[in-house]
Amino acid sequence: MTPDVLLCLVGFLLLYFGAEWLVKGSSSLARSLGVTPLAIGLTVVAYGTSMPEFVVSLLASIREKSMIAVGNVVGSNIFNVAFILGLAAVIRPLTCNRGAARRDNPIMLLVSLYLLAICFDSRIGRIEGATLFLGIIAYTWMNFWFSRREAREDAGGASEVSAAPQEAGYIASRPRQILFILAGIAGVIYGAHLVVDSAEKIMTALGVSEKFIGLTVVAAGTSLPELATSVVAALRKEMDISVGNIIGSNVFNILSVLGVAALVRPIPIPGGFVGSGMVIDYAVMIFTSALPLFMMWRAPTISRKEGLLLLLTYAAYMAYLLKNA
Repeated sequence: MTPDVLLCLVGFLLLYFGAEWLVKGSSSLARSLGVTPLAIGLTVVAYGTSMPEFVVSLLASIREKSMIAVGNVVGSNIFNVAFILGLAAVIRPLTCNRGAARRDNPIMLLVSLYLLAICFDSRIGRIEGATLFLGIIAYTWMNFWFSRREAREDAGGASEVSAAPQEAGYIASRPRQILFILAGIAGVIYGAHLVVDSAEKIMTALGVSEKFIGLTVVAAGTSLPELATSVVAALRKEMDISVGNIIGSNVFNILSVLGVAALVRPIPIPGGFVGSGMVIDYAVMIFTSALPLFMMWRAPTISRKEGLLLLLTYAAYMAYLLKNA
């Protein structure tokens, strides 16, 4: 094993454990404030598990590795839905809050379509970045507003929120919550630094394109926190957190990750949006974003068969990438 591969693995481990600490601290803090599980999954947990994507894409954009910055987000969003949500549903059929099916699934699809629209000129500029970032502010506010309204309408909502922490590793101490959050942030930042550096060197040594590395190795690696969180949540029957984590992460990846990265430095797409083949990857991202919407429209459930369909979709996409690598 070469030193670069070893450093890449160390970086992924730091990303994983850092995000796990961040999620544990953030979700405990949110639960202690009485926020519903769905809102936690869509915002606090989703944003926490997306910190690796955020830091990796930001560093890649600063270093003018734009295909890693964009490919990381697009690849992560495909991986999140097709692989992680599919795997979680195969393990245990996912039934979640109807709000996620009727409200947040369409938002995930619309956000993906908006990203497609602003990328046709082969560049994400600062103005587009600002519109994306304003979108994540509005999305966060909307979720907490709906959470408060649903808590008022559901008399049993408060007991559900207070009962869940013990099952999900709740941290009661406020100083420990803050400590876990700070340790998690440090872990994902340094881990992302190692991943970007080592991925660049591996890419150069193998003669593989930035696009392929961003869409596969980096995307899957930075999605390890989502994978662990959604699978564990499904096993513990925390379905709202499992599904909400994926939907919220995908929305956050586009609106916040690419939004901030474009604000710091405009993101060009070398070779053009169509010429580089990124249009195909965007189309796959939109297709996978639409699948949960159709699966959960009549009933807010993803069955094992539908989970298997999602996994097969990801396998087909990986075969396409390998063929064109």
